[in-house]
Amino acid sequence: MSNTTPPRPLSPHLQIWRWHVTMLSSILHRVTGSASVAGIVLIAAWLICLALGRETYTVFLQYAASPLGLLVWFGLSLAGFVHLTGGLRHLIWDLGLSFKPKDADTLATWTMLLGVALTIAFWAVLFTSGKVAL
Repeated sequence: MSNTTPPRPLSPHLQIWRWHVTMLSSILHRVTGSASVAGIVLIAAWLICLALGRETYTVFLQYAASPLGLLVWFGLSLAGFVHLTGGLRHLIWDLGLSFKPKDADTLATWTMLLGVALTIAFWAVLFTSGKVAL
């Protein structure tokens, strides 16, 4: 009796599978949804620091306004806007629109680009209004 077993067959989709933009947008929608939860935790920390008094709140603001803190806030806003536009894509699909592969790819591309554009516009307003500075 032999201890070797025959190799298991590979799934047939592995030979024909390739990346496409709707797959990327679906993955990004899930990742940005998870990242948004981290943003909720940071906002809760902000509120807790606010409730604990001026000294604690000042320390929180020093970290939040540092270059690393601003990078984190930028990333969270990017995640929020990309997730928002991904949700709009799902809403459009819920209406029964853009299911043809080419239309779905175009919609996925535009929603990702719109998420990035909204993030850049949001931060441009913050910087030009003086609400945020480096």
